Amino acid sequence: MLPLVYDLDALAAEADRSLTESLAGLAARYPDVQVQRRLLRGSPAKVLVEESKIAQLVVVGGRGRGALSGLLLGSVSHAVLHHAHCPVAILHHVRDAAAAVDKPHRQHS
Repeated sequence: MLPLVYDLDALAAEADRSLTESLAGLAARYPDVQVQRRLLRGSPAKVLVEESKIAQLVVVGGRGRGALSGLLLGSVSHAVLHHAHCPVAILHHVRDAAAAVDKPHRQHS
């Protein structure tokens, strides 16, 4: 078996491109929201928990799978929720954004 070989500079450039695309236009839509753009290496859960020490809010996606995916958390979301040092917002992907606007989700207390 051959060793895994990759170019760290190419990976960093691709990650930067992906982050730039993800954030494109959001600053104009939400000018009052400050976002720090940072690319960090490491286990996602560990890095997010560590960064939560200096954050006001950590936002992660909920990525459970299967029939109950809307009710489950992925491993990163679960770890951050239980170990973060600041508030955590977990956002689930909505397949039909128009339907989400027409039918807001109920909040459970």
